[in-house]
Amino acid sequence: MNRPDNHILVIFGGRGDLAMRKIVPALYALYSEHLMPERFAVVATGRTGVTDEAYRGEVKKAIGGASGIKVSVTEDSLLPGADKTASAAAERSGANADEFVSLFHYIDFDTSVAGDYRRLPDFLEVIRQKFNIGGNILFYLSVPPDLYEVIPRNLAQQGLNNEGDGWKRMIIEKPFGYDYRSAGKLNRTLLETWSESQIFRIDHYLGKETVQNILVTRFSNGIFEPLWNRNYVHHVEITSSETLGVEMRGSYYEGSGALRDMVQNHLLHLVGFVAMEPPSSIDSTSIRNELVKVFESLRPISIDEVHKRTIRGQYTGAHVRGEWLKGYREEVNVDPVSMTETFAALKFNIDNWRWGGVPFYVRTGKRLPTRVTEAVIHFKPTPHYLFSGESLCDGCNQLIIRIQPDEGILLKFGMKIPGAGFKVKNVNMDFHYSDLAAERIPEAYERLLYDCMKGDSTLYTRSDAVMAAWKFLDPVLEAWKNDSSIPVYGYPAGTWGPEKADDLIEEPELTWRYPCKNLAEDGVYCEL
Repeated sequence: MNRPDNHILVIFGGRGDLAMRKIVPALYALYSEHLMPERFAVVATGRTGVTDEAYRGEVKKAIGGASGIKVSVTEDSLLPGADKTASAAAERSGANADEFVSLFHYIDFDTSVAGDYRRLPDFLEVIRQKFNIGGNILFYLSVPPDLYEVIPRNLAQQGLNNEGDGWKRMIIEKPFGYDYRSAGKLNRTLLETWSESQIFRIDHYLGKETVQNILVTRFSNGIFEPLWNRNYVHHVEITSSETLGVEMRGSYYEGSGALRDMVQNHLLHLVGFVAMEPPSSIDSTSIRNELVKVFESLRPISIDEVHKRTIRGQYTGAHVRGEWLKGYREEVNVDPVSMTETFAALKFNIDNWRWGGVPFYVRTGKRLPTRVTEAVIHFKPTPHYLFSGESLCDGCNQLIIRIQPDEGILLKFGMKIPGAGFKVKNVNMDFHYSDLAAERIPEAYERLLYDCMKGDSTLYTRSDAVMAAWKFLDPVLEAWKNDSSIPVYGYPAGTWGPEKADDLIEEPELTWRYPCKNLAEDGVYCEL
């Protein structure tokens, strides 16, 4: 991997939670691995006036920094929730924290005021001259969604979208729109002043190693791809569960819910990687073309079918391992009679030659028993089960792709139990990314930032994919909003969601896969 072009990175909202917990540590990890440009500078913006030195102190704390040659990896030097991987990488490479933070600069102005943007070109020119950097600029919009139209338009008015002196790129965080209509409006507004090739819509799930490995598992192994179709696959199941509630994000979550927050972006893209056809080559255009084809092949869920094909739920208060966890409606900034879903499950089909007749099941929820994201390929059973008189191989023939937290791949199949007779036992053949002790698994934001700096949009979402995903989910959102006969099922915190979700699975003898039946006391994933 070679270094990107020299450029200036401008972080709007550079003192915010996302910038300090994810973006800054990711930049430092890239810097420690010698994957940043030879010459670069970071400019952060914010409304509060602080000096460069004061801001650099915040940056050093964000990366777990301490004075000296190396970064000290200690608990008290890290921001709450900060990832240690950047600091660990720095210790191995001996990266100089002071040298890194010296490249950060701060400018205060109000991003909602058009006149304030007039100061930015001159400020960037001073930085460009100081570090001998050309005209390449990467803008990162780590700001609330209501600024996604405002900032690009004002940057364009100052000519900062003009690529005459070097490339100009812009990273936009999710949520990209609130529904199909708002996403379309945002797209049209952006494309008035910026080209599609300049816009990078980030989805951090696509930066995870295991998501990218889905392509390798499928397309580099002759034993999997021939079976990856309706002839051999019974159904596909994707789960993303969290043990946490909404915490202090109640005001955001009230306007979002599980369907918008997780399904529209993260989980539908996992579906896309699992279901896509082999691309003609491993390049951005080819891969994203195949993803869009999957989204456009999703069989529409009509408003009349929503109550049959979807389940929504909301966690209620419960004791979990001796601790009382309050319900969603008791959380801060949540309406006491809120109908916002914290759990969503869907059943749908992909109408194409490969997947015709194969049901896909997707679920996500908060306050579930464990934190895990996985895609499960359930293969069809043998047409004649010889050993059913002795024992049924429950859960056999599953390929489980673990996205987080214990990244890996697990294959489940039946084996004979030693002794008389033919009793069958379910066994696992597994691989953990952590077994690659000599390799460091980069954080998702590291990979995505590096790719954008290189101009590689493979793992970023294209506008037509965003619109296709919203088009598919819009009837569900409309029905949930307007049809009072569709219930919001309560489920106690610490359980796997509403029991009614089992009814989505077509065969009565089948149910969702419960990843950790014997949950460890610390709540970590325990299947692998």
